[in-house]
Amino acid sequence: MLLAMAIMLAAVPGMKAQVTHGVNRADMDLSVKPGEDFYEYAGGGWMKANPLSKHPEYSSYGVFNVLAEENENRLRDMFLELGKTEHKFGTVDQKVADLYKMAMDSDRLNREGAKPMLADLARIKAFKKKDLTPSIAEQHLYMSNPFFSIGVETDLKNSDMNVMWLSAGTSGLPDRDYYLNTDADSKKIQQAYRDYLVKMFMLSGYSKKEANRASKTIYDIEYKFAQAKMDRAEARDYNKLYNIRTLEQLQADYPAINWKEYFKLMGTPQVEWVILTEPKVMAVANELMTKLSEQQMRDYMAGLLISGTSSYLSDEFGETSFDFYGRMLSGQKERKPRWKRALGFPNSLLGEAVGEVYVNKYFAHGSKEKMLKLIGELRKSLAAHIAGLTWMSEQTKINALVKLNAFTVKIGYPDKWRDYSGLQVDPSKSLYDNIKAASLYETRRNLDKMGKPVDKDEWGMTPQTVNAYYNPTTNEICFPAAILQPPFFDVDADDATNFGAIGVVIGHEMTHGFDDQGRMFDQYGNMVDWWTNEDSEKFQAAAEKLAEQFDQIVVVKDQHANGHLTLGENIADQGGLRIAYDAFKTTQQFRDGKKIDGFTFQQTKSDPHSIGRYRVNATLRNIDTFFDAFGIKPGEKMWLDPADRAIIW
Repeated sequence: MLLAMAIMLAAVPGMKAQVTHGVNRADMDLSVKPGEDFYEYAGGGWMKANPLSKHPEYSSYGVFNVLAEENENRLRDMFLELGKTEHKFGTVDQKVADLYKMAMDSDRLNREGAKPMLADLARIKAFKKKDLTPSIAEQHLYMSNPFFSIGVETDLKNSDMNVMWLSAGTSGLPDRDYYLNTDADSKKIQQAYRDYLVKMFMLSGYSKKEANRASKTIYDIEYKFAQAKMDRAEARDYNKLYNIRTLEQLQADYPAINWKEYFKLMGTPQVEWVILTEPKVMAVANELMTKLSEQQMRDYMAGLLISGTSSYLSDEFGETSFDFYGRMLSGQKERKPRWKRALGFPNSLLGEAVGEVYVNKYFAHGSKEKMLKLIGELRKSLAAHIAGLTWMSEQTKINALVKLNAFTVKIGYPDKWRDYSGLQVDPSKSLYDNIKAASLYETRRNLDKMGKPVDKDEWGMTPQTVNAYYNPTTNEICFPAAILQPPFFDVDADDATNFGAIGVVIGHEMTHGFDDQGRMFDQYGNMVDWWTNEDSEKFQAAAEKLAEQFDQIVVVKDQHANGHLTLGENIADQGGLRIAYDAFKTTQQFRDGKKIDGFTFQQTKSDPHSIGRYRVNATLRNIDTFFDAFGIKPGEKMWLDPADRAIIW
């Protein structure tokens, strides 16, 4: 969602003057020609001063990470301050303070070991196939989602109503291709995953023989799910994920579960139909639930429980999990310190309660007003881009402008804060038991929305999140308080800084409303085709052109980028740059024409510190103004012939 390349090139954490006054040449590598590698030219100095070796808990490191770290320090200060005072049981302050303290208590966690989980594990070990439906429901309510999962979300074709969604399959590896690929690196990861499962089972009291048996069972089940799943690029097509099934159809097609009993046990007996995301995967789930032995099902459900709860058990569990998911898969050298890990518990489970304190303490006065003005200018710029499109018909332009004008804007924090009175945090119980209770609370809260109108005032992120988003079903753009600070945004900064930083983020999120997924939704958030057939074909041709550019990028060895998987972000990256630059051109600062530290204003729209080299370079090669600003000529690596540039919005 977030366009990190929008950060002002001058952005150095904690140095507001540099953000305001322009480019910090020390961050650059002026020995590199911008036409050869703009990523290195613009950020080589910063990268040399901030090598990854200095930040072993990260797999990549940039200014974005620095801002996130500053935010973590703020949260820690808040939690420590709350912890200095005794709070009445049941108050939000008590819940936040005690949850953080419990997550920080390594002595207690290590002393308890696997003990808090053992009662739940014992129930799984006693599982009988005749009790499949109630056993699955119990797991789904509390801690894990064996075979399939449900959740209440917006109906894509009736965005005012909440409906039940059903998805099947589980995966301990990040994607189906991790199971299906047969190259040497993939096989190494597959074996490491099986070894990880063995270690986790043994930490939970299983013998080596039992652990090997369980590991094989889990891997074999997840491999079958992977075979049936769509790849990620295909799964970007919402139409393929929107498959209505009545309760009668579910019972006929997937009879392993008593669906009427299941939904009653889940507290949603009113369910008459669901939206099934991948019928092929659900068919595999049904077959497995029918044919697996009781022992295989016990091992499978136990593995999901153990792996899913490792972060709130002893250090042995956490370190084993990090060895695989952190070191092996992500390339991190060290685990995050305990205080950073502990932040995540109150920050996620009591997110808006924490957010309310955060906003009162850190959100700059005047930020909302400044952001509304910037958004207004970006909206005008995008409207001008739409009106000026040569490939789009007048009717589709009108529909696009109607959608743009209907955008809902959320800035800083919600108008109404969430009520957490129903969630209890009891420090006399284990962290595991408290998280289990919180999981039930959140599950019930979600399922309680079934059949009710969508609350369009609800936020999809907490105010303390350093990010931004566009939601197609509510047609809204949202910018939490935490991102509205330098280097992304400065209420006192000049236009070049703010348009080049948060302006590109705003433009990026707006463009998501018109990317390959967002364009499928109308101004009300309904999945409705408002395009003419001819315009849709022209959009697809331009999008394919952009996807092919990224497909040609060799990331490592013989691995190419996936331009179709990343198409939405690539479209939004390009749109954000173009829209923000044209909006800035309407300001007095641009009209005055004064350069910033010897650079044209084009420079202020790109900061490669916190993103990938190719996301910067490949996107810029489609921006005409970039070539003019830096004098890029044919023959240089950054050059792309005008006929080959993909301009969508």
